[in-house]
Amino acid sequence: MRKIFILSVLTLALYSCGNKEKSQTIDSLIESKNTKALVEKKAALQLEIAKIEEALAKLDTKKEEALVSVITVKDTLFNHYLDIQGSVDTKENIIIQPEFSGTLTSLTVKSGQKVAKGQILGRIDDAGMSQQLAQIQTQYELAKTTFERQKNLWDQKIGSEIQYLQAQTQMTSLQKSIGQMKAQLSKTIIRAPFSGTIDELFVEKGQVVAPGPQGLMRIVNLGNMFVSTSVPETYIGKLKIGTEVDVYLTSLGKTYKGKVRQIGNFINPNNRSFGIEVSIPNPENLLRPNQVAKLKIIDYANKDATVVPTNVIQEDGKGNQYLYVVEGSNGKTGVAKKTIVTVGKSSDNVTEIITGLSEEDVIVSEGVNAISDGMKLNF
Repeated sequence: MRKIFILSVLTLALYSCGNKEKSQTIDSLIESKNTKALVEKKAALQLEIAKIEEALAKLDTKKEEALVSVITVKDTLFNHYLDIQGSVDTKENIIIQPEFSGTLTSLTVKSGQKVAKGQILGRIDDAGMSQQLAQIQTQYELAKTTFERQKNLWDQKIGSEIQYLQAQTQMTSLQKSIGQMKAQLSKTIIRAPFSGTIDELFVEKGQVVAPGPQGLMRIVNLGNMFVSTSVPETYIGKLKIGTEVDVYLTSLGKTYKGKVRQIGNFINPNNRSFGIEVSIPNPENLLRPNQVAKLKIIDYANKDATVVPTNVIQEDGKGNQYLYVVEGSNGKTGVAKKTIVTVGKSSDNVTEIITGLSEEDVIVSEGVNAISDGMKLNF
């Protein structure tokens, strides 16, 4: 303000000095009472003032026009998603360990081979247990025959009870020994715990094997895949068994439709989250354990929502959120009206409008940063 005041004073001083002669002339006209000359002076000055006012009107009060794009608001289905990252996994992905130590006498599979549940994959030397079993079985057959004879005699009340009980005990003991020996021998046979594919072999035929971290081979079944992840505890009441989930595999560039199949019952105190599992189909066998997946879980839905592109919503100095509605539209032109709105949730670059808009309202969708309230619009 001080600079403007000084500038005004200097301008007036220069004007007074430069127009001293004109001022004196006007004074002389007044003194001489030359009415005609004074009227002419007044007309000339009024003409100059009119030109100046016209120029100011063009510069300051002319309404600018803007070229924009518009859209008509429609009620539509709006879904809000929880976006989280997870990892593909399967329960049937294990390393097969030997249950018996010894030499691997046979290996009947190779990497990449599909196997059925219970199929024999290899055998380990039984260290003579099969011969021991044969001997025990022979002893059992004799004990069984002895018991049957003693039983017949005992039924005829011939012989002593002690002989009958001893024969029975001998037979039962050998029968249990056979069961135990068969159980031990079964551990020398390596079987597939489930149907799947032999992903990798870690041993070769003839190698001495024993239970350890390396194991014998890895078997994987890709038919029961799921994605595991953790969800913030605030979503406990929003997730249910069967909730649909969009699963995007970044490595494949594909989206699969999955469903929540398990919800954890424990809140991790370190990050305040709980675990979930989402089952996903694998018809093309493209899914692999440990693939990175991006999950979109619907946590809010509105069948008749009013939504607009998120980028059209602006905020003024008072913190009000607004957008521009087109008034007086004739299909090609209109006038911009600043409209305060109440916004809801945002998802996929659109935002739900709670109040401030109605269906069939026309709003500015492109060019919002170049317009102002009351501006004429072309589209």
